[in-house]
Amino acid sequence: MSCLFCQIASGEISAIVVHKAEGVTAFRDIAPQASTHVLIIPDRHIDGADAMAASDEALVGKLIHVAAEIARVEGIAERGYRLVINQGRDAGQTVDHLHLHLLGGGPLHTPLV
Repeated sequence: MSCLFCQIASGEISAIVVHKAEGVTAFRDIAPQASTHVLIIPDRHIDGADAMAASDEALVGKLIHVAAEIARVEGIAERGYRLVINQGRDAGQTVDHLHLHLLGGGPLHTPLV
């Protein structure tokens, strides 16, 4: 298994895991872009948003639900946070495994409109 995120989900590679349940793993980004920067991944490998099948639709809902739960636990839910899925190199996807970025903990300086 050569996928970095698959190895983190399986425990082969250590990470600071903040959530692990029901086929989803969430861990702190090693190069945080905000005070709180957590990656939420499905434990099952999916290359990215483009590789999802119709049967994976509920999975995205689960990732968002877990992100909201982590935001509450981290104390950033009330002031706000950003959720981002990058698809492909031009969008900044550096690991070919579907993942959701949870960013918050203060003002995010690059507004998306």
